[in-house]
This record gives sequence, C-alpha cells and structure tokens, in this order.
Amino acid sequence: MHTPLIAPSILSADFACLGQDVQNVLDSGADIVHFDVMDNHYVPNLSFGPMICDALRKYGIRADIDVHLMVQPVDSMIQAFAKAGASMISFHPEATMHLDRSIQLIKDNGCKAGLALNPGTPLHVLDCVLEKLDYVLLMSVNPGFGGQSFIENTLTKITELKRIIDAKGLNTRIEVDGGIKIDNIKSVWEAGADMFVAGSAIFSSDNYADTIAAMKNQFK
Repeated sequence: MHTPLIAPSILSADFACLGQDVQNVLDSGADIVHFDVMDNHYVPNLSFGPMICDALRKYGIRADIDVHLMVQPVDSMIQAFAKAGASMISFHPEATMHLDRSIQLIKDNGCKAGLALNPGTPLHVLDCVLEKLDYVLLMSVNPGFGGQSFIENTLTKITELKRIIDAKGLNTRIEVDGGIKIDNIKSVWEAGADMFVAGSAIFSSDNYADTIAAMKNQFK
C-alpha cells in the first residue's frame, strides 16, 4: 500500500512570486510539485517550459517535480525537462509515434516514467507497457484548463486499473489529476489512487496547510 501523496499543480500558483509560493505549499505539507505543461497544440492553452523547472531548482526547491507533458511531440521535451531537474515525467500516448521508445527515454534520463490517459483514452493502451511504468496518471477532466469539475466515471476507471496492477503484482502508482477537492479525495483514494493533483483547491484556499491537512485527514 503506497503512502498517499498530495501534488499541488503550480498552474494555479502565484507566478509573480512562484519560488516562494511553491516553497510555502511544500512547507504546508505538500509532497510533490506538479507541472502541467501545455503547448497550445496537443491541448488548448499554453503554460510553461523547462526554464521554470530549472528556475525552481535554482531557487532551492528540493521536492520531487512531477512533469505532466500535454505536448506533441514529446521526446525533445522529455530530455529538456529531465535536464532542468524533473523527477517524474508523464506524457499522453496519442502524442508520440513510438510509445515504448518515449517511456524508455524518460528512464534513460534518470526520471520515473508515467503515462497519462485522458478521460476518453481506454486502459488497454497500457497492455504492452504497464510493467515499464512507475505510475499511471488518469485525467479526471479533459486536459487544457485548470479549475474543471471531476468526471465521476473516473472512479470506475481507477478501480479497474488498480485491479489490473494488483493482478500483475506490480508496484505502479495511480495518480489522478482534475477536480480533486477535500470533499471528493476520499472516494478517489478508496477507488485505488495514491497520488492526487490539486491546483485551485489548494492555491486558491485561504490557508494551504489547513487545506492539505484536511485532504490528508481523508486517508485515515
């Protein structure tokens, strides 16, 4: 059983003082820093690139940085983010020509490898690669925008993925991204997830520590 981890998405952070805001959320109990990287091509909207990752490392951020690539193509960005200090990198299967090669590229660059599945992407895309992944990121909203509502049938998908992982005897984590809040994180955890991306629910709250503590209290 994995320890549940809270991964605030810096997409909702204060970019005018990003280093301090990220440090504040980590000091408040967050476990991982989550990067939502959007290219205005694979998904609508444009966010940020490897230089932000590098800047946070130079600022002094030591926590794992979890990079979710919503970009196409992916391989050059994998290498750039790994060089900039990423710890974990996930991408979407639709965004690469050679799924296995891109996964191996992440590992060859010293990062944990994940595959991100959109709400409409079936689990069978994992059939030939699940054993090579450190985690699977299930999107519980359609990617491209922050602040969306959780898609409820994601719970069924989480449960099925957990069943597959357990049946294969794997140690693969399940990360969920989109609409995670205090009032639904327990049901997502009970379905089988153990990493939780939360953006606006944390960064828009009055007190980061209280919000993160309330989320972690749901795991008891």
